[in-house]
Amino acid sequence: MNHWIIAPVILPAMLAPLIGFVMRHDISLARAASLTGTIFLAAISVGLLILAASGETHVYKLGDWEAPYGIVLVLDRLSALMVFLTSLLALIVLIHAIATGWDNRGRHFHALFQFQLMGICGAFLTGDVFNLFVFFEVLLIASYGLMIHSGGKARLQAGLQYVVINLAGSTLFLFALGTLYATTGTLNIAHLAVRLAEIPVEDAALVRVATMLLMIVFAVKAALFPVQFWLPGTYANAPAPVAALFAIMTKVGAYAILRVHTLAFGPEIAATEGVAGSWLFPAAIVTIAIGAVGVLGARRLMPLIAFSVVGSMGTLMIAISAFTPEATTAALYYLVHSTFAAAALFLIADLVVTRREVDGLAAMPVTQQNGLFAALFFAAAIGMAGMPPLSGFLGKLFVLDVMRDPAELPWAWTAILAGSLFTIVGFARAGSVLFWKSTATPAAVLAGDEVAAPMPPAARPMELAPSMAALALLVLLSLLAGPAAGYLERTSAQLFDRAGYVGAVLGTDLEG
Repeated sequence: MNHWIIAPVILPAMLAPLIGFVMRHDISLARAASLTGTIFLAAISVGLLILAASGETHVYKLGDWEAPYGIVLVLDRLSALMVFLTSLLALIVLIHAIATGWDNRGRHFHALFQFQLMGICGAFLTGDVFNLFVFFEVLLIASYGLMIHSGGKARLQAGLQYVVINLAGSTLFLFALGTLYATTGTLNIAHLAVRLAEIPVEDAALVRVATMLLMIVFAVKAALFPVQFWLPGTYANAPAPVAALFAIMTKVGAYAILRVHTLAFGPEIAATEGVAGSWLFPAAIVTIAIGAVGVLGARRLMPLIAFSVVGSMGTLMIAISAFTPEATTAALYYLVHSTFAAAALFLIADLVVTRREVDGLAAMPVTQQNGLFAALFFAAAIGMAGMPPLSGFLGKLFVLDVMRDPAELPWAWTAILAGSLFTIVGFARAGSVLFWKSTATPAAVLAGDEVAAPMPPAARPMELAPSMAALALLVLLSLLAGPAAGYLERTSAQLFDRAGYVGAVLGTDLEG
């Protein structure tokens, strides 16, 4: 066994309590430890990405117990990609939080941040749906602490709604696991693939119930209609670096749908065939509509970005709902793009709102670096809306190209194109108010002495670097679209190779 496979879980799990108990009174020491750990996590994820590139599925057996009786972590191209994506985003977000001082506005930021990374990486690597539930709970606890970081009534209210919705999802998750275990006798994903293939269609009523319960749970995490309503309030009221990190959290739900509903409840499983996809596609269409209308109607910057995340998840889910290798390739490309596009928008919004001191979309006196902020904002908005030349345009083209089913094509194309138009208009309106109309607004004058109020300080290079890095990754993803698509094609092919996954985990084939 390759022990590096468990490192993305163990490293933050060991670092978090060390920071929380030993370094909680020394922010400089906590920053150094958290940043060093995140850099090491990124380096490890690169190594795992290289290891998985060979196409072999690597299995780590905790305690050296054989699956399905023991807990296993599974590294393949998809899980390696998601861990790499997480570590890269975490490094960008952490640098922003340290540079802007967000990490020092409340307690235990860095400990919670590391616990969050542990939960995310664990969810991507686990080969067992019960342990997926465990890592979801780690995510919930850590994300709630990060969500209310620095306090405030609005933040606490949004955090309470977030926790209640996710606890309800966790309850459904337990019901689904109980039903699944009662009907199959296992919760190992590879073993489920074997057992479910043996169940006749006429005896699969409870299995279909469990399938839909799991779909609802994963839809909550992915902010998919009709359980998307927690996301706008949560992301809009969370500290900006936390909202940027949350850009990967919705992808945990998308990943879970891809992994579980392709391998265990996949297209080749007669008992559950079509159950997930038939519901997923119309839900994705409505999710795009909700996101687009929300962007168009938003009156504050952070909710506008949050609704654009909802719309992007709808676009991602349209591709996932096809459950084909070609559509999954398009979905993965768009997943990578939308993660960094959302993160860039939240980080740039933080720089703007901090200097304007209000979140409303209203003309105010111009701040320093107005032109620079405008350029960064519009570049990120172009990426999120799917306009050329950034990777969002290519990502949506990929998705549109694979949606060729005559029954789905008009709905998918109309939703994606109309949603993109609404998003463009919403961001253009917001940008014009923030950066163009503000130049015509006179500076505030102090009462009595006619002396203009001082401008907020200019953003330092370390404050600008993270958002610029996220935008640079969008440019890189566009320039390397060919090689990236090739890697993602191989990733999709490996995901749909159910026999290969089962053989690697159980040491047998689907018939054995």
